[in-house]
Amino acid sequence: MNRDREPRPGRSGTLRSILEIPVIFLISFALVFGFVRPVVAAPFYVGSESMDPTLHGCKGCTNDRLLINKLAYDIKAPKRGDIALFDDQQGGEKTLIKRVVGIPGDELELRNGKLSVNGEPLQEPYVKNDPCKPGYPKTCSFGPVTVPEDHYFMMGDNRTRSTDSRFFGPVPEDDIIGEALVRFWPPGRAGAP
Repeated sequence: MNRDREPRPGRSGTLRSILEIPVIFLISFALVFGFVRPVVAAPFYVGSESMDPTLHGCKGCTNDRLLINKLAYDIKAPKRGDIALFDDQQGGEKTLIKRVVGIPGDELELRNGKLSVNGEPLQEPYVKNDPCKPGYPKTCSFGPVTVPEDHYFMMGDNRTRSTDSRFFGPVPEDDIIGEALVRFWPPGRAGAP
């Protein structure tokens, strides 16, 4: 008699399969919200129009939602042109999203609404039309200012509607949370920001 035959699937196999689904779900949930979200990536809701037209965030419109890569700046330093999430520099508890326009050692100056870095005009095709509006502080002229070591100068693409480094100064590297990786909402605008 051969006793080495395989067991027949029965109630215990079915019960095991049924229990695997919730266990896998719980483990996945714990990994995503216990590790991935705090350490690797996090969603971000664009709540202002300071980055318009690149990112939409306004009353009455479909606000963009982004995935932020929280490890990006552990691997590389922020560079000019990056869209970065950072802690509010005015003592608030919110986070802000702006574009990196100045890196450590850069000298920035704004004249007639055009930004120059180290004496050279910065090509900024992403800036909303008419960034210089008389009566809007620091939109037509600002600086010159030199970005200190371990700091970054951040500005919104919608210069007349952005409170940024022109008002609160360069952002310390330690306050930068991560880089905008992908826009996942709305579906019609999904992709790289």
